[in-house]
This record gives sequence, C-alpha cells and structure tokens, in this order.
Amino acid sequence: VQLQACGAGLVQAGGSLRLSCEAFGGGRTFNNYAMGWFRQPLGKEREFVAAIDWSGGRTYYGDSVKGRFTISRENDEKTVFLQMNILKPEDTAVYYCAADSYGVGSEALTHPKEYDYWGQGTEVTVSS
Repeated sequence: VQLQACGAGLVQAGGSLRLSCEAFGGGRTFNNYAMGWFRQPLGKEREFVAAIDWSGGRTYYGDSVKGRFTISRENDEKTVFLQMNILKPEDTAVYYCAADSYGVGSEALTHPKEYDYWGQGTEVTVSS
C-alpha cells in the first residue's frame, strides 16, 4: 500500500492544523490496517505522535501531544487524519504516516518497527 500525506504548513503558536494521509493500492482493504503518525524534528530521532487501530476504537498518543492532537480515520475514504490544536514551536517537524498490517490496537503501535508502510512525510512549522 502507498501512503500520501498532506496538510503541510506554517502556523503560529496556538494555532491548528489538520494532516491527512490517504492510502492507495495494496492487496488488502484499508480497514485491515492500524495507522500511526510519527514526527521527526530536524536533527532528532523519529518520535511517536499518535496511532489508531483498524476500527478507530482504540487510539494512542505520545505524552507531548495528549490533549492537543486527535487521530481519526475514515475507512470509506481510506484516510487517516491528525487534528493538531494548540500548536507549539516544539511541534515543528516532518510528520510521517504509517500503516501496520496487523491492524489490532496495542502499545506496539507506539514503536516505528511495528509498521510495514510509510508515507513520504509532510512538513509542519510552528512559529513562536
């Protein structure tokens, strides 16, 4: 499956931005995949942001984004979303979406190695 992320932008601190990631191709239907968002600030390691199981019934968040970011999915549209509110300069990063073939929600979704497919990344910049 191929993942296409979009929603990149420059926003002031305190503002909001919505990222989306659409899945294309693959031999399985979109609702077989658990989906995740990770980010990588310049010069730093990739870190977990949020994840959602195949049904949307279970979600997971990194500590730094809890209460500010919301992950959701529309299986009919083969799309996962990341709504980012109350953005901070430290949220500046390249954001990546990823798909996990296992589909089931668990803490394993917080680890990059759990995922089988990755999108190309979309850049978010938050100015102070």
